[in-house]
Amino acid sequence: MSEQHQSRGHRAVVTDEGRPLPVGTPAPGAITILPTPTDLHEDAVRQAGGTLADLGGDTRGIVWLDASDPDGLQRALTTAPDVSWVQLPFAGVDAFAHLIAEHGDRVLFTSAKGAYAEPVAEHALALTLATLRVLQKRARTTSWGREPEGVSLYGRSIVLIGAGGIALEYLRLVAPFDVRVTVVRRSAEAVPGAERTVTTDQLDEVLPGADVVVVAAAMTSGTSGLLGAHQFAIMPEHARLVNIARGGLVDTDALVDALRSGSIAAAGLDVTDPEPLPDGHPLWDEPGALITPHQADTPEMVAPLLAERVGANVAAFLRGDGTGFIGVVDPAAGY
Repeated sequence: MSEQHQSRGHRAVVTDEGRPLPVGTPAPGAITILPTPTDLHEDAVRQAGGTLADLGGDTRGIVWLDASDPDGLQRALTTAPDVSWVQLPFAGVDAFAHLIAEHGDRVLFTSAKGAYAEPVAEHALALTLATLRVLQKRARTTSWGREPEGVSLYGRSIVLIGAGGIALEYLRLVAPFDVRVTVVRRSAEAVPGAERTVTTDQLDEVLPGADVVVVAAAMTSGTSGLLGAHQFAIMPEHARLVNIARGGLVDTDALVDALRSGSIAAAGLDVTDPEPLPDGHPLWDEPGALITPHQADTPEMVAPLLAERVGANVAAFLRGDGTGFIGVVDPAAGY
């Protein structure tokens, strides 16, 4: 591998740069990294001109690195009541929804949305190709198959739910396959690269024509259980489902029933509900299911990407004019 390819890494796919903030301009000041600082993220803060401090009355910004500990962030916000900006570690912020709702009128929350778009979209493409080529079945077999199976991605119809960075990067990756993509999103604003853009209330209208349905939407109260028994029933029997967003967007019991009954052909899942998926869960034994353990983006992939996001937002925070923030969370929308 050439040195040029080794240094390429992954790049953010930013969709919200330049949009107005949902709260007043954060007051710049000392920044605290919690719950466990790393050299990588400390360096990102310093290189952007920020000052690091222990959590306390002087803290004005928090970089929160643990996506599984919203209670810890709540305690930090109580300890440092003058915090005006919080950087969250993942694109999905559903675990912090109650904090965003409670503090979002005075604290600017930014997420990593778009930062991990490339590795996650790459994984979505891998699951798309794998399920079309029935690799979920091939990986389980112990004898040479005689029946020809599998279909090509070329020229297929894809319904892509979501229009964030992951969706945009997935669109770019599948473009060489001459696919026809319909994007389903909250607004009717056209998405470049998609043949058609429809709003979420039109989802049931487009599912019957889908060869592949890819879920890349944010998890909110409005999208929980977006795909259930009815949606699987109206999808073609040859359709594949790919979910790299959040497990709760899909009704797991309905998905198991759909795979067992043949309502859909296969599902490639990097996320599940519940998660982790317990040992003995019927999805593990379902021949149509290909499951990866929420590793579309590994720590090795995301650590430098989050550090880059931290640096960009620290620089915006210190400017003090409300410009330059990336991955801004809209408290009303929940992501």
